[in-house]
Amino acid sequence: MSKLNLDKQESEFLNKTISYWEQQKLVDATQAEKLRHSYEIKGFDWMRLAKYSFWVALICGVVAVGSLIVDDAVINWLKGLYYTPDIVISLLSGVTAAALFYLGRRRGKLYPEKIFSNEAVIFTGVLFTACCIAYLGKTFDNGSGHYSLLFLASVFVYGFLAWRMGSRMIWLFALVSLGSWFGTETGYQTNWALYFLGMNYPLRFVAFGLVLVSACYVLRGRKWFSFFWELTYVVGLLYLFMSLWLLSIFGNYGSLDVWWQIKQISLFYWGIISAVVAGSFLLYGLKYKDVIAREFGITFLIIFLYTKYFEYFWDGTNKTLFFAILGLSFWLIGRKAEIIWNIHSREESDGFEVERGA
Repeated sequence: MSKLNLDKQESEFLNKTISYWEQQKLVDATQAEKLRHSYEIKGFDWMRLAKYSFWVALICGVVAVGSLIVDDAVINWLKGLYYTPDIVISLLSGVTAAALFYLGRRRGKLYPEKIFSNEAVIFTGVLFTACCIAYLGKTFDNGSGHYSLLFLASVFVYGFLAWRMGSRMIWLFALVSLGSWFGTETGYQTNWALYFLGMNYPLRFVAFGLVLVSACYVLRGRKWFSFFWELTYVVGLLYLFMSLWLLSIFGNYGSLDVWWQIKQISLFYWGIISAVVAGSFLLYGLKYKDVIAREFGITFLIIFLYTKYFEYFWDGTNKTLFFAILGLSFWLIGRKAEIIWNIHSREESDGFEVERGA
């Protein structure tokens, strides 16, 4: 029987899982030993190499297209395309996108092991879909400047494609389009003024992130949403915490000219609010074993604290002392994390050894 090739982290996880099953009498010692011998640690992560290779290939393809455009003959050809009707470009892009999605879906069924090459095909289809929607918008543009409707259309198009094809990558584009629609729509409704309902852009996206995260909690138990739940939760928290970080720096100021004239210490309360939110998610994650909330909470709590450290002490502290304190603080954090990690590892190891001996 051929063995399953796993990386080191996956192998350690399975070892702990099998030991737990053995400890809880879910499997006997003989079956547990058979399970441990059914996999082995692989020597090189070829999957990761494949993933990065395809992404590099896509980037190189974009660079190649850009280099091609510089050629005089191609430039003259593109000038001829300038007069091509927008609706024609939109239709051609749509047909190309449909063909790529069909090819990606077919390859997914025929060659399910070729994960990253299949995703590369689908990603190219997503780009042509964006082109199709953009030129469709240009076709029916009446000069109103209400282009946020294009982002809204993208949300529904990408959302349907993600659901139909079972693709988290396309769902990610739907969530990005949703955020783009929210930002541009609030700008359009205020005639691109600095504030919407008294909120600048970072504060608006704090509200947007909270709504998205709240929606995830409401829909957590829904079967139809389970495939996209984790990605939506992560993106919602990313919207929320990135906006809080910007808010802690710029406050609720819509103009950089005004922001330059105020003292950063006057925005301390935004930093406190951001730290409280991060700390709340950290405590919630620890209490309810929500790994995503816990990781976001601790990561951005550290980011918020060090951002304020730079803001308040950069100008008034000797740079040697400044970086010495900064380095010492990171060393203490690393040392504390190392101790906690060793304690947990020792407890798990001792528990498994005791159970095996019994």
